[in-house]
Amino acid sequence: MPSLYVVATPIGNLEDISLRALRVLRTVKLIAAEDTRTTRKLLNAYDIKTPLTSYYEHNKLTKLDYVLQFIENEGDVALVSDAGTPGISDPGYELIVAAGERNLPIIPIPGPSVVITAVAVSGLPTQRFTYLGFLPRLSRDRKHALKSVAADPATLVILEAPHRLQATLKDVLAELGDRRISVCREITKIHEEIFHGYIGQAAEHFSEPRGEFTLVIEGCLQVASSPVVTEDIENRLRLLQRQGMSAREAIPLLTRETGIARKELYRLWLKIV
Repeated sequence: MPSLYVVATPIGNLEDISLRALRVLRTVKLIAAEDTRTTRKLLNAYDIKTPLTSYYEHNKLTKLDYVLQFIENEGDVALVSDAGTPGISDPGYELIVAAGERNLPIIPIPGPSVVITAVAVSGLPTQRFTYLGFLPRLSRDRKHALKSVAADPATLVILEAPHRLQATLKDVLAELGDRRISVCREITKIHEEIFHGYIGQAAEHFSEPRGEFTLVIEGCLQVASSPVVTEDIENRLRLLQRQGMSAREAIPLLTRETGIARKELYRLWLKIV
């Protein structure tokens, strides 16, 4: 039975394409692409001659019936986005839903995902993460979205464009505090960069951001269940100080260990110096 193939394509490096994906792109009757120019580069690299049609954010609703009727009357269609897996912060969701409503087979061809790739190299807990996609453009809406996940212990994943990165990091810092963060820039591309540190440090590091960004942010730390003795904390701070740690290094470390607020730890730090 003619099917809709949801095909993951490279997020930067054209070598990150599976043999199965190449076979499907060669054998389907039509490829519905978010940007035909971008997809054409991939097809040319592998000498694939399959016809293309555009299917992007601003024509996806008007193209729905065309693509669905093509499947029913002509044969298999492959859905691809500019990069990664279609339907994940990319056009495709409505088409996938509509195909299901018509009982058309929907066949996934798995492959690259900027979300999974960024989480895997973040150095942050991977057992559970919350994917937020692109945050709202307006600061007040962005802050509201961040407040809703401020207490979530899961690792958070956010996508962001370069021209909004500084504003987003500012709002993340204000609503979530100075948590650990991994910032992945231009994953798998020539200028790939993976930054590990804290949100405040990331804002300083990416003062003139370029490229596409994936932010992986530490989840909410749970407050220690057992009471913490101030004397013990002061001794721990003294030890870290003797080991050569600065307040900027020692205080976040103890925050993670104890759940004590940074302001309180900083007060104790000033007491012992």
